[in-house]
Amino acid sequence: MAIISVSQLKTGEKMSDNVLTKIGNTLFTKGKIVTEKDIEILKAFLIPSISIESKTEPEEGNNLVAEEVNNSIPPFYEQYDKLLVLLKRVFTSVGGQNFPILEVRTQLEAVLQHIDQYQVLTFSPKSFQLNDYLFHNSIMVSLTSYCLARWHGLASKDLMPVAISGLLHDIGNAKIDSGILFKSNKLTTTELEEMKQHTSIGYNLMKNVAAINEGVKLTAIQHHEREDGSGYPLGIKGDKIHLYSKIVMISDIFHAMTSDRFHKKAASPYLVLDQLFTESFGKLDPALVQTFIQKVTQFHNGVLVKLSDQRIGEIVFSDRANPTRPWVNVNGQIINLTTERSLYIQDVIQK
Repeated sequence: MAIISVSQLKTGEKMSDNVLTKIGNTLFTKGKIVTEKDIEILKAFLIPSISIESKTEPEEGNNLVAEEVNNSIPPFYEQYDKLLVLLKRVFTSVGGQNFPILEVRTQLEAVLQHIDQYQVLTFSPKSFQLNDYLFHNSIMVSLTSYCLARWHGLASKDLMPVAISGLLHDIGNAKIDSGILFKSNKLTTTELEEMKQHTSIGYNLMKNVAAINEGVKLTAIQHHEREDGSGYPLGIKGDKIHLYSKIVMISDIFHAMTSDRFHKKAASPYLVLDQLFTESFGKLDPALVQTFIQKVTQFHNGVLVKLSDQRIGEIVFSDRANPTRPWVNVNGQIINLTTERSLYIQDVIQK
């Protein structure tokens, strides 16, 4: 064991003891391998030094084992990438006689077996390219919709159809001009109207596939409808909108706003949750929105966050009445985001 100054710390070092904040919360646990972000966090919390394991010569063969461990892909990400490849193929070939719904369902089930590794608020694909936004968005909407359906108490028989609804909700975009899909600035009125056609196209692509649940088909055409009738393409209201569609529209809005796209940068997930709660009042199912916000913000005290002024702190208290605005300790100063309205949580830091 050796004690080393944080200013001299290098990535790849292994912590030999827990690292505590000034108020006694665990910042990092023993055995953590130091990353660049860890060093940034240690400096933000004014930690002067930490204990690291002394370097020893590796035993013969250990390098190979370590390399294999480092290169291994967690099962969730492995299945996610397989679903990504499959979805690209489905979007490319959709419209033929044989829609591969069984293959889609089987691969989606393989991902959902590891759903406990998926955190809605902090998840990001391992390798994200803007050209693949549509496919990543479809998968994330699927997984989030599955979680929301489960949190809200839907029957188990509805969980897989909800997940498929999220996965295929934008299938109609397979037939939209890529020049419109990937345009980097504002769409013209004509282009916007063409883009809106993806809802009807999606429904028509799936309407004759017997193995696809009717709720899945309706979600393709209804996921841009709104509770007050202000959506499209039909302008229907309230109970005329299928429950699957109501779940998927919340997930779709969240991920569309928190992902990088050609025409905009990703927004803070906490800002988006605030907007879902306030600006979407009357447009989205309020009970579903409440369930969504309460569940995705259920972090334990001590979670590290970056504020909008770039300071790093840890959550020390969460108010159930204001789940997106907890109290944050920044180097001993408690910031109540409920009253400090000019600040917000920009990011949750994965330790």
